[in-house]
Amino acid sequence: MRAVQLTAYGNPIEGLKYVNLPEPDAPGSNEVLIEVEFSPLNNSDLLIARGIYPSRPALPTVIGNEGVGRVLKVGAGVKNVKVGDRVLPPLSSFTWQERMILPANGLFALPPGADPQQLSMLAINPPTAALLLSEYVNLKPLEWVVQNSANSSVGRWVIAFAKARDLKTVNIVRRPELVAELKAVGADVVVVDSPNVTKDIKAAVGKDELRLALDGVSGPASGVIASTLSPRGTLVSYAAMSAGPMSISPLDVIFKPLTVRGFWLGHPESAAKSAPAIAQAAEMIASGRVHIPVAATYPLSSIKEAVAHAQRGGKILLEVAGSSTR
Repeated sequence: MRAVQLTAYGNPIEGLKYVNLPEPDAPGSNEVLIEVEFSPLNNSDLLIARGIYPSRPALPTVIGNEGVGRVLKVGAGVKNVKVGDRVLPPLSSFTWQERMILPANGLFALPPGADPQQLSMLAINPPTAALLLSEYVNLKPLEWVVQNSANSSVGRWVIAFAKARDLKTVNIVRRPELVAELKAVGADVVVVDSPNVTKDIKAAVGKDELRLALDGVSGPASGVIASTLSPRGTLVSYAAMSAGPMSISPLDVIFKPLTVRGFWLGHPESAAKSAPAIAQAAEMIASGRVHIPVAATYPLSSIKEAVAHAQRGGKILLEVAGSSTR
């Protein structure tokens, strides 16, 4: 059975190896055997490979935090899924392997006609977006939310869930060509990052309150969206694409005063609330309301090329089932 293992912490291109592993055993009672079809190469996977993520499994180990697969066999007592159903492995199941045994508890059949590449990205970004919008500020219909990293997968899901909840979004991007693209998928306002971006956002919102800002970039970008918040607004940090420390004016924190919070889906209180958002997102994908751009897919045998591409940018998927050289 083909797989990718992490053999050493540090540089992912050096530490990740394409290997052959023994086939899993037959599923036991209340277990299923699945064939993994696609698995995203997420930033969290690279953080695990570098050894700087909260999870640090013993080596060597298969990694991979999310994916999608077909049920091949079911064990005794399994009633919630059947052979042929497409399912999501639980978060952090280590999906970079062709076949794996999963507990049946919590599994459910995904919409049969939905794109498996899109379904493979359901377990992290959609619940993150949904919970960012619900867990920190009690937003009312027609209220505004501002976010940076608006073109990321989380950013696009924020736009989708905000639209479904009758909320309005202000979205910061770095490239002008993304303005029309994000407006086409439901963004209300899209502004290009510049020295005038704060003024642009305040002009777009007018006298309306802006009580929630979502920060996926960190660095000086944190201070930009913090400065647009209304008094007693809340900034939630969920990622750090810039890899730099948050830089926020103390005057905003002191005199407005702002609240700064952090979000991680790995916290038990967050993970416990994920299921409804995942189910809703699956239906949104099946209906065509949401489609996340994929930059490229790679077989497991090309893991080093896949990592290099992911580090350059773009959403990368591993094509796991039947994965071989191309």
